[in-house]
Amino acid sequence: MDHGYALGQHGRRRQALARPRRLQRHTDAHPDADTHADTDTHAHAHAHADTDGNPTPTPAPAAYKPQVRFVAAPAGYPTAAQFTAAEQALAAQIGTDAQALNRIRAALRVLPDADVNAVVAGRTANPDNVKRVERVLGQAKFDQLFPVRHVNYTYTNFLRGIAKFPAYCDNYSDGRDADAICRKLLATSFAHFVQETGANWPALTAATARTYSEHNNAVLATLPQNDAIASYRQALWYLRESGYAEGSSVGAYQDCFNGAGSSIFSIFYPCAQNTQGKYLDYFGRGSKQLSWNYNYGPFSKSLYGDVNVLLDDPGRVADSWLNFASAVWFAVYPQSPKPPMTWVVDGSWVPNAVDLANNMKPGFGATVFIINGGIECGGGGAEKTQVQNRIAAYREFARELGVTIAADEPLGCAAMKGFQSGSAAATRTYLDKDWSYNANNPGGVSWACKLVDYQMPFSLANAGDYKQCVDYMFRGQVVWQGTTVIDNTK
Repeated sequence: MDHGYALGQHGRRRQALARPRRLQRHTDAHPDADTHADTDTHAHAHAHADTDGNPTPTPAPAAYKPQVRFVAAPAGYPTAAQFTAAEQALAAQIGTDAQALNRIRAALRVLPDADVNAVVAGRTANPDNVKRVERVLGQAKFDQLFPVRHVNYTYTNFLRGIAKFPAYCDNYSDGRDADAICRKLLATSFAHFVQETGANWPALTAATARTYSEHNNAVLATLPQNDAIASYRQALWYLRESGYAEGSSVGAYQDCFNGAGSSIFSIFYPCAQNTQGKYLDYFGRGSKQLSWNYNYGPFSKSLYGDVNVLLDDPGRVADSWLNFASAVWFAVYPQSPKPPMTWVVDGSWVPNAVDLANNMKPGFGATVFIINGGIECGGGGAEKTQVQNRIAAYREFARELGVTIAADEPLGCAAMKGFQSGSAAATRTYLDKDWSYNANNPGGVSWACKLVDYQMPFSLANAGDYKQCVDYMFRGQVVWQGTTVIDNTK
């Protein structure tokens, strides 16, 4: 299912990673819960293991956030070896073949920031995917395609955003043409940039754009000053969602913890506060206009292994190379039952009978469905205006980058019924509490988590998440404002 979207100025649209608003299944706290906890308090940032195997955060979240701590492991609790064995057993069950988890982890691999920050145009030591992008789209072509971009959308930031995720414009060892795939992937991504961040200003000229200091790129001085700039070349105008500024706290794009009954996402992707003690708004930022704390958290975890880095400082998504990395992350990120956009473009996603019955076929239209299918796709009839705009931009970028659009490529999505359970891309990587009975454990508890097809903060794609799931579901307590408000040990 898709999360809703909000229409911004000039028809600009922001998209949030889909996730169901599932309430927690844990038990509410008891007044005496504190007396059963051990003396160590742990937060829910990326969980490493200390010498005792207990989760430890790096670093601990701010004191005003919900704090997750764990009671001492009871007798008979799984050992490290047992956790490893259980995780490996589940890995074989997530998809239609034994390599499904490996493909997902390969899609999400990241380059260390030290290597990313060393990337500059023309550097001989640049990663392979960056060199490929440089061949396909040099600085001059980038300037031509994005002449009115916000000055923070630099070519260097573009290359670094791509460098962070090697699966974007990746190498292929099976004979596929990596350069051709990269061209098509860029054309696809850029078309969506137009809809997400474009000025959509028919009369916009270079002379007008130069009156805005944040858009006064050097390339504008080289253009005819009074000619209207084509709409497809107006992408990357918006860096931040119109009407918002850093530190904003009007209650927008927040799923923040407010006690028992709050969503599990508000615990594991906790909202930060501004200097006035009010929760930050996680409004759209960057070329994908990333929004909501439950998207900033996973993005931060993918980058840094710690959800709190970007939750505490979401402005980084606008002011650094994360303004492109956020869009690249979205493109490589599997959202079961949807494939990542990269798999649609490079042919890794091959539709099965379920997909074909739902009219889901590889092509630009499928990427629209991945981005905003719940709003723009389905229902039959004519394509919605947003989709028509995306298709028009895709045709232009394909022409600019030398991409041939096959006559039978589905460009629209009005006739598509969506990715559903049973799709070729459907996997179960998310983890939730296993409520089954185990007679070998005290009280018959399972001390296990199971694979589910709805989104959760725990995923088998992330090393260590299985143990974190089990620890939280059976030993976890949530302390907020000095009171234990959730106690999963009861």
